[in-house]
Amino acid sequence: MSCCSSNSTSKKMRQDCPECGGSCLSVALKTMLLHVQFPGNQHITEGDYFYCPSMECNTGYFSSSTFIPKQQLRAFKPHRQKMLCYCFDISESLYLSALESGVSEPIKTFVVRQTKSGSCACEVRNPSGRCCLADFKRREKSYELT
Repeated sequence: MSCCSSNSTSKKMRQDCPECGGSCLSVALKTMLLHVQFPGNQHITEGDYFYCPSMECNTGYFSSSTFIPKQQLRAFKPHRQKMLCYCFDISESLYLSALESGVSEPIKTFVVRQTKSGSCACEVRNPSGRCCLADFKRREKSYELT
């Protein structure tokens, strides 16, 4: 089953980021273990953790007693483009260019097709552990408003 399927049973909790105040969703322990660089991942224990998606914020993962900065995440690179789809390496700027040029549909169709076939790995590739399909829709809506 795809991690993006509607049958996915992960519980979704929200908490505000202690640094930037942004709304953060809970993240699975498995996702954190795969994204926090060694040796930091050895010290992660069970608990309720959250991921801050803000590119401007230094917070990567946090809980009531733990803070892991983005610099300790494998996917973190200073000045890196914001990613829309980690599974298939599609940046937000690439998709925005495709929207502006009127050639975005094949990109989205490819991602949707791969997701439906179970070829995505959002739970392990995306630092948030979440499916990116909703992000495509949000990006399209924000583009339409400009």
